[in-house]
Amino acid sequence: MDSRRHMPYQRMMPGGSMQSVTGKALSRVPYSTAYQQRRPTPQEVSSMAQKKAAAEAAAAKAKNKMKRSSLGEKILSQRVRDMVPESQAYMDLLLFEKQLDTTIARKKLEIQEAVKRPLKQRRKLRIFISHQFHDAYSESEETTRLVPHWELRVEGRLLNETGEKPDMKTKLKFSSFFKSVIIELDKEMYGPDNHLIEWQRTRSTADNDGFQVIRPGEDTVKSTILLSLFYQPSQYKLSSRLARLLGVHTATRPIILQAMWQYIKIHQLQDPNEREYINCDKYFEQVFEVPRMKFTEIPRRLQSLLLPPDPIAIHHIINKDAPDRSRTACYDVEVDINDPVKSQMLSFMVSSSSQQDIATLDTKIHETVEQINSIRIQREFFLGFSEDPQKFINDWLASQNRDLKVMTNRMGNPEAEKRAEFYDQHWTKEAVTRYFYAKVQQHRSELEQALGIKHT
Repeated sequence: MDSRRHMPYQRMMPGGSMQSVTGKALSRVPYSTAYQQRRPTPQEVSSMAQKKAAAEAAAAKAKNKMKRSSLGEKILSQRVRDMVPESQAYMDLLLFEKQLDTTIARKKLEIQEAVKRPLKQRRKLRIFISHQFHDAYSESEETTRLVPHWELRVEGRLLNETGEKPDMKTKLKFSSFFKSVIIELDKEMYGPDNHLIEWQRTRSTADNDGFQVIRPGEDTVKSTILLSLFYQPSQYKLSSRLARLLGVHTATRPIILQAMWQYIKIHQLQDPNEREYINCDKYFEQVFEVPRMKFTEIPRRLQSLLLPPDPIAIHHIINKDAPDRSRTACYDVEVDINDPVKSQMLSFMVSSSSQQDIATLDTKIHETVEQINSIRIQREFFLGFSEDPQKFINDWLASQNRDLKVMTNRMGNPEAEKRAEFYDQHWTKEAVTRYFYAKVQQHRSELEQALGIKHT
């Protein structure tokens, strides 16, 4: 666009671009299995060390997993609830929290589905078209005398939800509502090359608050202003036949396809034998010019029937003799803007502050429940000791002995192995014989290896 003729709101019109592991104690091996023991090689020692490290890592991982799973336990045990009847109020709160979490999760899924769809709000955009004439003047004798000229302004503002007052909350500039703006002047007066002023939106376009056109002259000029709305998502105008058939004039592509599917279902055009085909009726055949087509062919055939939406045409006469009121025209146009609720939904979905607070409170609840359980165990320990100390200590020592065997992985009966009667049994002679035989064979193989004797 010619920058001298098409300037932005501040006297210049843009040229056309828009936006811990414990070690295991060594266990004593009975003599019955002593014959199987031998000194391990360095490779075996290394392998055993690797296996031990892997086992320790697995134990640590299992311990962390058990710790994480224990954090999920917020329910008080039945013994605690029997001792403290007031704890039922806490259990009721847990039930309410579960119901609330279920409701929030369901609402989040609904919000996720809603955010995927375009949420629009219909509002009014008030457009002001005004013109003004400027006479020739000169500030001094040295300056060049300017010729008479006129100025045309196209600007507007978004109205509030009631459509009565300007919306001061929504910060949207005037050009953000349009895809293109074309101002057509009298062709006979300004010639075929200078009668069109055009602004087109591109990816790098900077939005502005209005458009301004300045031209020399003081005669009456007829102008036509064509405003093409900027739809998101894109909308299309249907051909006349298809529009009358579907009852849709201008809509988005999904809505057009949905209207076609409704027409196909109502008139039973789907082939009962070959479900992927449509048997066109006489009206569909007139539109698509085929008697039969596949569902997958609809988008391709529909492409030629979709046209750009009609622009908003405003005729304005630039007349010098018109009164001041007639020099400004006002028009209301319905536009679609993004629903502010959508931004609130997105902020709610990405907000993590509340989740962090909830996680902190959950951790405190888990720690408190664990502390209560620990206090309960201590109470039962001392209560059992106070009732029958002798029986309690004997049972406790037996329990500790069993736990020690499990922790140290000790085999056999250590107390019985301390006595001499344990080794005066029928298997003792056989075990000693097998042990010495294994030792003799070991020394024999070492001697043969040193002398280089090979058996064939």
